Amino acid sequence: MELKATPRKTQEKLADGLIPAVAYNKENNVSFTLDRKAFDRAFRAQGTAGLFDITIEGGETFPALVKAVQMDKRKRVPQHVDFYMVTYGQAIEVGVPIHVTGKSQGEVMGGLVDTIIHSLQIIAPGPRRIPQEIVVDVTKLNIGDHITAGDLKLPDGVTLAGDPHITVISVLPPRLSAEEAEAETQAAQVAGLVASGELSEAAAEAVLAGEADLDEVKGEGSEAMVKEEAEGDGAGKPAQEE
Repeated sequence: MELKATPRKTQEKLADGLIPAVAYNKENNVSFTLDRKAFDRAFRAQGTAGLFDITIEGGETFPALVKAVQMDKRKRVPQHVDFYMVTYGQAIEVGVPIHVTGKSQGEVMGGLVDTIIHSLQIIAPGPRRIPQEIVVDVTKLNIGDHITAGDLKLPDGVTLAGDPHITVISVLPPRLSAEEAEAETQAAQVAGLVASGELSEAAAEAVLAGEADLDEVKGEGSEAMVKEEAEGDGAGKPAQEE
């Protein structure tokens, strides 16, 4: 995509609607201005993986990738742009967005597709060969399945730059509802009370079945144990004479 630019001197006051920009590599560093709206539209369409042909008025034209964009936090519009100059036919490493398509078998069963990595680092054989996105079809994934970076199908000539074993997408089990989470918490609490003797097994079953309130029956087990110990202490002792 072409961007028309105007040469700029450092500290030069900008006209309304223009933003400062710089493009550089190891050998060159060029300052210029861009129309804010034109750049914003182009950047939203291409992102950091899209190649821009920057044409400076009365000067050179060169290909470049967006390196960084400084945004106005309040207005959410670009304020300054850094470009990285590239060379046609020269391999380049860049981050490419991941696009998930399809509905997984795990989702049909109530699971959740979790995209862990949203941008994949790849090496393209040249700036013109950078893919706009990496499309991942998750249709066949079941709950517990995952896709690693090495599993992804890349365009011809494009290679992975990072660890092929890193997980990119996984399918998680269904999330518990608030009621289910509360029930699990109560079950763990009841099991602990039974183990400590503060709740009888019969009372625990009643609580888990919803037939009794935990606060009302709590302590029943310990009271029963005290009673049993008291009866045990009294067994076999001779009755006191009056």
